[in-house]
Amino acid sequence: MDASLKSDHPTENTAQPLSRPPSQPPSQPPSQTPSRPAWVDGWLEDYRAVLVESWSPFLGATLIVLVIMALMASGLFWGVFGGLKLWGDYLNTWLGLGALLGISAELDNPLLHRISIMNMVLVLGAFSAAVVSGQFRINRPPPLEYVWGALGGTLMGIGAALAGGCTVGGFFTPVLISSPVGWVMWIGLMAGAAIGVKVMLWALDHIEWGTEAPTPVSMQAVKPYLPWVGLGIAALVAFWAADWFVSPDKKLAARAIIVVAGFALGFILQRSRFCFARVIREPLMTGEGEMTKAMIFAIGLGIPFGALLISLKLADPYSAIPAAFWLGSLLGGLVFGVGMILAGGCASGSLWRMGEGHLKLWVAAFFFAWSGSIASGVLKKFGLSRVDFDIDFLDGTPEITALGYQAFLPDLAGWGWAYGLGIGVLALWYAAVRYNESTDRFTLF
Repeated sequence: MDASLKSDHPTENTAQPLSRPPSQPPSQPPSQTPSRPAWVDGWLEDYRAVLVESWSPFLGATLIVLVIMALMASGLFWGVFGGLKLWGDYLNTWLGLGALLGISAELDNPLLHRISIMNMVLVLGAFSAAVVSGQFRINRPPPLEYVWGALGGTLMGIGAALAGGCTVGGFFTPVLISSPVGWVMWIGLMAGAAIGVKVMLWALDHIEWGTEAPTPVSMQAVKPYLPWVGLGIAALVAFWAADWFVSPDKKLAARAIIVVAGFALGFILQRSRFCFARVIREPLMTGEGEMTKAMIFAIGLGIPFGALLISLKLADPYSAIPAAFWLGSLLGGLVFGVGMILAGGCASGSLWRMGEGHLKLWVAAFFFAWSGSIASGVLKKFGLSRVDFDIDFLDGTPEITALGYQAFLPDLAGWGWAYGLGIGVLALWYAAVRYNESTDRFTLF
């Protein structure tokens, strides 16, 4: 909690002597500074509860699902990798690698590309939440951590290219819309995270270079002003979204909800400390399972809502399912899982920690974007991600690649099997996490 927001209520000694000599004059009550009005204290208490104290991960999970469902009701889906890849495409084009990697000569404007916009405002939302709560710091890690950030970001970019998405677009969103693509990537993430934890444990015992932390950056001079900066950014983003919403340009008007949703996701993720990497990592490292159980709750809450929106034809599931079932999802999840442990955050986790001032995650996101662009180009060059369409395949027109195809379980086996798979996996996952909390049976540390 920000110490500047705590009330100062000194403890007074109210003990009185049992007797007083007759010649001693009666004591006068000590002078007291007039207290603040009760309504001010009440307002500050609510401010601290909402904007300073960390939220429950279950509250965060609920709000995240609500934001995602609002996007789906508008025909949109949450993703991260597409925006990062676009940034990497710009970098590779600037480096003269565009033609070699098959990058289009006419790239989308990053300020209009929907996932790029969402990533940008997600960072802004997290920054706003961090400065309002007093949790923003220029966090300079030991030199070795920059190496881990670069290596982890590189592996995440490669993994996301293979899987067709990160922990959001390759796992979370597909699972919410009953695609087995997400569950296969989840298996890869589990295996990759276990490898990543083993690597980090080995490094703790064998690598001494670059482990000394630099002197922390003092924020005292600007700390009193930071909450106002955060509130000002929130106001500017609200104005930005409103301006686009009433724009005669239909493309801008349609992206107004993306601005609001991205900012809200960043704010919620930072306040609740919700992180997909932590969901997978913590049971393996510490045995703690609260964040994992919050994820299980989020998926259980989101699957029926996702099914409802799809049945109402408000969302097209094939627009959010990577053509990676099953090989691409499994291999991509494995590589991505190792990377997110080394980097200290997944895709969305890297973005919201960037907003908190973690320089390691800025490095991780840079290499994530760069390697994701390169890996996507290499896969395309070798024909592994070349898309074919099978117009006779079931009820949709899924994309098919050498790494897999778009698998939508309700089309493959019906909604009954889709619900059964989702509920069954969630029940087994919860049972394993709860058992591990009591026994540390699966903890590697």
